[in-house]
Amino acid sequence: MGTESSPDTTGKTRPAVALIAGATASGKSGLAVRYARWLAERGQPAVIINADSAQVYADLRVLSARPDQSEMSGIEHRLFGYIDGGEACSAARWAADARAEIARAHKEGALPILVGGTGLYIRSLLDGIAPIPAIDPAIRDEVRAMAVADAYAALQVADPASATRLNPADSTRVARALEIMRSTGQSVAHWQAQKAGGIGDAITLTPLILLPPRDWLFARCDQRFAAMLAGEASAEVAALLARRLSPDLPVMRAIGVAQVASLLRGEIDAAACLAAGQLATRRYAKRQYTWFHNQPPEGWKRYTEPLSDSLGLDFDTLYLY
Repeated sequence: MGTESSPDTTGKTRPAVALIAGATASGKSGLAVRYARWLAERGQPAVIINADSAQVYADLRVLSARPDQSEMSGIEHRLFGYIDGGEACSAARWAADARAEIARAHKEGALPILVGGTGLYIRSLLDGIAPIPAIDPAIRDEVRAMAVADAYAALQVADPASATRLNPADSTRVARALEIMRSTGQSVAHWQAQKAGGIGDAITLTPLILLPPRDWLFARCDQRFAAMLAGEASAEVAALLARRLSPDLPVMRAIGVAQVASLLRGEIDAAACLAAGQLATRRYAKRQYTWFHNQPPEGWKRYTEPLSDSLGLDFDTLYLY
């Protein structure tokens, strides 16, 4: 085995990249390690590259379920916990870092295995980034202060095509489309058509999407948050609160942080914190599940059975590589 795969239209061989993606608690990290070890036994080194927006932060080892040394099982992991929580990691920054790590892995003769559940990161890496200029802060504040019905009505006038495409109740996307139009004078579609930097056409991607039964997934979410709360989640959030970081930073808006912070401030008891954290995790997993069910191309392989550490997967059958 090697890291090169099928030739492109010019006859050049495109390097291979594997992708294991899915919702939180679906078993991605463990599967990636088992796959990397399976490859190593066959003489092909591999590295695991993080594609999860929470696991990039050094401050979120527990609440992001970042793999520890024992779980890594001697497989090199990159882009995990490499950004300070005082910074905000954008999809563009992560994509640039991931491109560099993928290129480094190929140079070393290793197969890069992307692992994560952040669809925006994966899409930005493969398809590129739309070069949308910085939004005028005054326009952003004005748009974000509008009721979603008013923003949608304004969008129908300013950018009818986007309004037709969007759900009128989707406050985030409606506001984003309107602020882009008002700030740049061009529509979202205009900027999206100019995406650049994607590597999708330069690699041979072998993707696997994990879509296990929802009841199994949600039970795993509940069990995992309970284990976090019984472990070091409180200490992790206490350390974050001590830094007095802006509440708008991604690290402060991560799943579980607000719930544990309320517990530490005495606003709720442990039982309420557990219930709220589990609910937030399930809701997040549901949004991810929906995205990975609907957004990736139909040709991407889906695996719909539950995963467990004892399950003996046949990687030859999965055709990951």
